[in-house]
Amino acid sequence: MFFRNLTLFRFSEAMAESLADLETQLEDKRLRPCGPLEQSTRGFVSPHGRNAEVLVHKIGPYTLVALGGEDKLLPGSVVNEELSARLQKINEEQGRRVGAKERKRMKEEILTDFLPRAFVKPYRLLAYLDLKNGWLVVDTSSRKSAEEALSQLREATGTFPATPMAPEESPRTLMTDWVVSGKLPAGLVLADECELRDPAESGAVVRCRRQDLETDEVREHLKTGKQVYQLGLTFDDRVGFVLGEDLVIRKLRFLDQVLDELKETDADSAAAELDSRMALMTLEVERLLGKLDEWFRLPRPTDR
Repeated sequence: MFFRNLTLFRFSEAMAESLADLETQLEDKRLRPCGPLEQSTRGFVSPHGRNAEVLVHKIGPYTLVALGGEDKLLPGSVVNEELSARLQKINEEQGRRVGAKERKRMKEEILTDFLPRAFVKPYRLLAYLDLKNGWLVVDTSSRKSAEEALSQLREATGTFPATPMAPEESPRTLMTDWVVSGKLPAGLVLADECELRDPAESGAVVRCRRQDLETDEVREHLKTGKQVYQLGLTFDDRVGFVLGEDLVIRKLRFLDQVLDELKETDADSAAAELDSRMALMTLEVERLLGKLDEWFRLPRPTDR
């Protein structure tokens, strides 16, 4: 159950207190199946899996939730092909061209005919709330998916004024300085991946993978005005990740030292295994996010 990507939001202490009974609040937003004429539905499902009913999993100040969904698979090409066939039939039988208004109505009729028979694709997205430090952590690098999870939480709780990252220090400037100077915060070392861009519109882009980032070749790109937009890093020899200038953490991976600690835990059930993994992951991520807060100054919203 280790997250692979982290999109982050922050919320206030007062908001954290109001989330104490989150499971009850989520109950009215439990996922329901797609209706015959619906293209998609969203709601909360159990983080324990398909056959479980409980909607949250708590360990200490951390609350794990899962946003579920169903999406009907009805490609636009299928709809357009059927529309073309019906338009051709009208032209052949009635000798007339169909206007825009009628064409739109016909397309809606096709959707009505085809949707009940469309395949359904399930959707699942994990997130957890750190009530102590005010973090909402969503396991995605997609801003759209993260905002959708936040929106569903807002609907369930009535209000959830979490905010995206608003760093006081420019991530792009700071990461560029790390690579140029070779001086990184304690515990942080460069990995072997980065994306460099000329900040000018339509500027050049350089992507490096499996590359020593402390070479003159990389620094020459930065001397010509390019900046670091994504940077591979390792923290305390425990976690590796790629940090973006949007402060989205991508390709998060736990290194051998952490995985060895997981092997030492005695988990004799699926629930105990989830406990072990969640405890290990959230504690490591808490340390990392605390450092992000320190490096980039990420203010927690204040209570009003």
